Amino acid sequence: MKKVISTFKNIHPKFKYNGIHYDFGVLKELAYSLVKEGKDYEKSVGNFLMDWLDDTNTILVKTSGSTGVPKTVLLKKEHMVNSAWATGAFFKMGPGTKALLCLSTDHIAGRMMLVRAIVLGWEIDLVEPSSNPLQFTSKHYDFAAMVPMQVQGAFPYLKQIGTLIIGGAPISPELKLDLNKVDTRIFETYGMTETVTHIAVKEHAKGPEDHNFKTLPDVVLSRDERDCLVIEAPKVSDAVIVTNDVINLISPNEFHWLGRYDNVINSGGVKLIPEQLESKLSILIKSRFFVAGIPDAYLGQKLILVVEGDIDGNQLSQDIKSLNSISKYEIPKEIFSVPQFVETGSGKVNRVETLRLLHLK
Repeated sequence: MKKVISTFKNIHPKFKYNGIHYDFGVLKELAYSLVKEGKDYEKSVGNFLMDWLDDTNTILVKTSGSTGVPKTVLLKKEHMVNSAWATGAFFKMGPGTKALLCLSTDHIAGRMMLVRAIVLGWEIDLVEPSSNPLQFTSKHYDFAAMVPMQVQGAFPYLKQIGTLIIGGAPISPELKLDLNKVDTRIFETYGMTETVTHIAVKEHAKGPEDHNFKTLPDVVLSRDERDCLVIEAPKVSDAVIVTNDVINLISPNEFHWLGRYDNVINSGGVKLIPEQLESKLSILIKSRFFVAGIPDAYLGQKLILVVEGDIDGNQLSQDIKSLNSISKYEIPKEIFSVPQFVETGSGKVNRVETLRLLHLK
């Protein structure tokens, strides 16, 4: 895809929003009307567009809070434009691409869908963010971005999407199996607000093997002494970003994600990565759940399992012990249940606050 000189004030002549072309001035008018008269999700779009089209070179974006305390990050609009170009080049989505915006524009993923459309000349349609964003449209789209919950809800309609990127949370093993049944090209993304959404993607593997994450252009990876990912991406971040994501580094442009360093449980000297253990347990537990470590005088940390909803803890414990994939160190010492998990503002499970419900934090 041929790149032209682009700034945040350039509106691509092919850009359309809900079927209508807007130039700079008319897009400002649309933003104002959405803020004044739109529904809540439309007001969010309007507020972002007004910020995007003002004279400043930066913009404030809220993080989701899924991996820590929610915060506000200052991003350069130039970096957001660069990110849009990288995505367009990687997926070969140029002018005229028909895209669906079904994510909240309160956060970076939804905002970048709009930026891509404006910069690359996409024809983007907005629908209200919901657990099934395709239920009220029969239109076919070349490109869309969803979180796993939306993919699950929209599963019967995914044939309407040519290329789908999934981010915001890991994809469960059950959903991965379901995705084998659809023809849509599906990619899992890796990124964060500080990297202006994804800096790496992996294509869904329709089989038992799993692909590694591979970087977009102009991204170089390394790892620190904790085996956590370090990202150098000068076109989207002035600073080197040190993450808390434990990885196997395959090359400077490829890695396998294992889990979060801040979730690692040290139980009697054995390090357990919750995300890896949860993947094994997912074949038994159909409701939402997570594992965690709580203080223990003997072990330092004791492995526990927390499940949403009513469960038979004794039976579940026996079922876990019978799994061939589980080592003796990976068997939870206690199983707890809560009626409903505490969630972050973006709908992800808030592990710390859920543990507080059980007086374990």
